[in-house]
Amino acid sequence: MTARVRIPLKPSTAGPQYAGWTPRAVAMEGLGNRVLAGQSVPVADGVTLNADVYTPATPGRYPAVVSFGGYNTEWHTAGVPTGSNEIGSPPVFTDRGYCPVIVERRGMGRSTGEQVMFFDPQDVDDHEKVIAWAAEQPWCNGEVVLFGTSYYGMTQPLVAARRPPALKAFFANEICTDFVRHLQLFGSVPSAFFLALWMGANFTEARYRQTMPPNRRALISRVTNGPLHPLLEKMVHRNVDTLFERFMAATPVEFVREIYARWMFDEKTRESSTMPEGSAPVLGEIDVPFAVVQNLGYLNLHQFGSYDLAEHAGTPADRRWLILGPPEYDLPVYAWEGEALAFFDHVLRGVDNGYDTQPPVRYWVDGDGGYASAAAFPPPDGEVLHLQLASGGADHETHRLTTEAAPDGSNSWAAVPRGVPVLGGMDQLANQLLRFELPVTEETHLAGPVTAHLRFSCTEIDSYVLARLSRVDAAGASHLLSMGAVRPVARTEDTARSTAVEIAIDPGHREPLTPGEPVVLRFSLTPGPVHLRAGERLRLELGSRTDLLIEGPGQGYVQFDLPVPPYLCRNTVHLGGESRIEVTRVPQP
Repeated sequence: MTARVRIPLKPSTAGPQYAGWTPRAVAMEGLGNRVLAGQSVPVADGVTLNADVYTPATPGRYPAVVSFGGYNTEWHTAGVPTGSNEIGSPPVFTDRGYCPVIVERRGMGRSTGEQVMFFDPQDVDDHEKVIAWAAEQPWCNGEVVLFGTSYYGMTQPLVAARRPPALKAFFANEICTDFVRHLQLFGSVPSAFFLALWMGANFTEARYRQTMPPNRRALISRVTNGPLHPLLEKMVHRNVDTLFERFMAATPVEFVREIYARWMFDEKTRESSTMPEGSAPVLGEIDVPFAVVQNLGYLNLHQFGSYDLAEHAGTPADRRWLILGPPEYDLPVYAWEGEALAFFDHVLRGVDNGYDTQPPVRYWVDGDGGYASAAAFPPPDGEVLHLQLASGGADHETHRLTTEAAPDGSNSWAAVPRGVPVLGGMDQLANQLLRFELPVTEETHLAGPVTAHLRFSCTEIDSYVLARLSRVDAAGASHLLSMGAVRPVARTEDTARSTAVEIAIDPGHREPLTPGEPVVLRFSLTPGPVHLRAGERLRLELGSRTDLLIEGPGQGYVQFDLPVPPYLCRNTVHLGGESRIEVTRVPQP
């Protein structure tokens, strides 16, 4: 039964919309919006999925834009800053001649059937059936594309690899392709904090059954998507810690609690995990055009999947695009709608809007505040630059990054689990951070993988090593570029799954440290393209706690805590020869 909807939705295009360009033409515009709420989509086993469909008010047949996620969608179009509101703004799409189809997975919200594991093959089966259903509707011209962020993005490569006949393209934002290492066990550490707040925010009994009439959603959108949106965004940024704590204190349904318990306490290897592996093994089966966006501010979530897709998809090289966008944190996620519409206009309608001239890779450059381009990522004309770590004296002093050979030596920092008290005045005796800096003497453009290669020892059998790379401008302000981490006991590389950007770590192979005996840690930081100028400094910091190094959502960054370090201990990096940071220098754009 279709609910009668009379109040028009208020559209929004908050956040970045284009990666350094403006389309010179659009296929259609000004077509308005109508809502076909509560559509029933038959899948398998007598199950029907609930979908809200949005079409232009102007009669006709248009391409469908399917967004398939794991959430109750009742609040999505109200503009309320929930963590699952990542489908964009439907009126933006309908106005341009596209029909968003927002679907709830089986067992969620108004959809029938029993839930299965997140991203289960059953979900992919259902997603494939939704695509076929949408293509057959009287408001659709038979063509289907995909759009969405996070969960709504991660489902896209899975179904695209099935090659459903009606699917013509997809546009994904912030994805994972290996769910075990990108989501469940980040750097071999259970993602306890993120998964707790994600599950608490989205999978309580109240969230499963929550309903909101479409007219009420539309009425609320008149406020949230209007002039008050910037104020709401600031309020979210200021109160994000409180919101996260509230979500983590919530009680999800038993089915979801059981999953969390298994992931945290039992499933410590890929072989034992009940989490589906993800799309990484089937990326080569994808053949449709796509564009994928990576937010450079997400530092231990939605990282490395975009690069994996861009490197390994079977889509022809001239039919896939990778965008690395600026650090940005906002809810709802309204970013990249303009880019997606220009992409769809080009692929589906052949509009001469300039998309065919866009380079395969566009990436945001810190220090320039604009985009550079490349034929691939890593840029093929890049040169690996080794920056050796050299001691500057006592541990609490600022040490040196150098392009020359560094003398032997060592410096240490203390690993203190969060919540453990630290006596006043301990910073000079047991500092929790090491700092290394490279003075910049000439303009340098870095873009590509960032790798830490450290000769390391510890006074315990395990610890946690976190690396942060920053640009320090001439005024002394620090600008975060990239971060990465490794659990030393699980330091073995999974070479079969590593990519040109990411050193994949094997969570199943754990080799305890021998206290005081050095080992080599090699791990990836997130890419952080930057333009360095004379008088600035490149800063590397090493520590063991994310809260000592991270910037907040107000600055566009998201770094979820991990339950590390496990022990009070002293960590030592042995300098000279093996200890270095590797960055990629490219010619000036």
